[in-house]
Amino acid sequence: MASNLPILGGIDAGGTTFKCGVSDPNGNLLKTHRIPVSSPTETLEGCVEFFSQASALGTLQSFGIASFGPIDIDPSSKRYGTILETPKPGWTGTNLREFFEDKLSLNVAVDTDVNGALLAEMTKGAAAGADSAAYITVGTGIGAGISINGEYAGAPYHPEFGHISLRRHRDDMSFEGVCPFHGDCLEGLASARSIRTRWGEPIDLQEDHLGWDIIADYLAQACRTLTLTLRLERIVIGGGLLLAPHLLGRIQCAYDQQMAKYLGAQALSGRDLITTPGLGDDAGLVGAILLGGRALVMS
Repeated sequence: MASNLPILGGIDAGGTTFKCGVSDPNGNLLKTHRIPVSSPTETLEGCVEFFSQASALGTLQSFGIASFGPIDIDPSSKRYGTILETPKPGWTGTNLREFFEDKLSLNVAVDTDVNGALLAEMTKGAAAGADSAAYITVGTGIGAGISINGEYAGAPYHPEFGHISLRRHRDDMSFEGVCPFHGDCLEGLASARSIRTRWGEPIDLQEDHLGWDIIADYLAQACRTLTLTLRLERIVIGGGLLLAPHLLGRIQCAYDQQMAKYLGAQALSGRDLITTPGLGDDAGLVGAILLGGRALVMS
């Protein structure tokens, strides 16, 4: 029997799993569930089943989706909420917004997974109180959400930060990279997929493996690019690769070495600037729920 208590819903729609969840109006998560990504039909129907069962906890008031990309996030577009050209079989052209609006009879807010995670971290996580911040996710791919004075960079589109160029590490000159478009871009050189290609599963690499220093160098270059371009107050790096507990310190150290005290007293140290998510694995889901709640308030 459904409850009349108000609840908020959302999906952290990742490339490997869709994490569904509901919270109370104060943002406290009440119930979550992961659904492995398979075909659009099977995956999305699994999500609907979760929210149908969650109705026992209350009545959905709002709904947000923080999704893998590329995806149309322009609310004025006829394709708003549609997955664009993607190598994920069967997903190109899937309109997440239309599907869930039809199934749930609610307006659905859609943004990128990194923008959702960034919203969560700036609201109640590691970037709370910052006026400018970025969230970089490092997993199978690499993406970034950037917010400056309350506005997302690139809106109504989204940055493709994972495809910036890098200076090659001296011990990584021969690797061609795994990006099918650019080869040795940031995603091509520093993603989990790139690690698997040249060294094996990240979880199997010893802490002193040279590969960690190479990856740290590349991610530090990404942070340096953000700093010198946008002068951000906080850079949050999440995703599966950052589960390696020793990687963050390597990135911070490499960043300081690369900055070489440029900007002097104006510059934040790597330790003060770069961090892992305060909300951990829940950042994307919390962000999705916040997206839906914010859209409800603004409507």
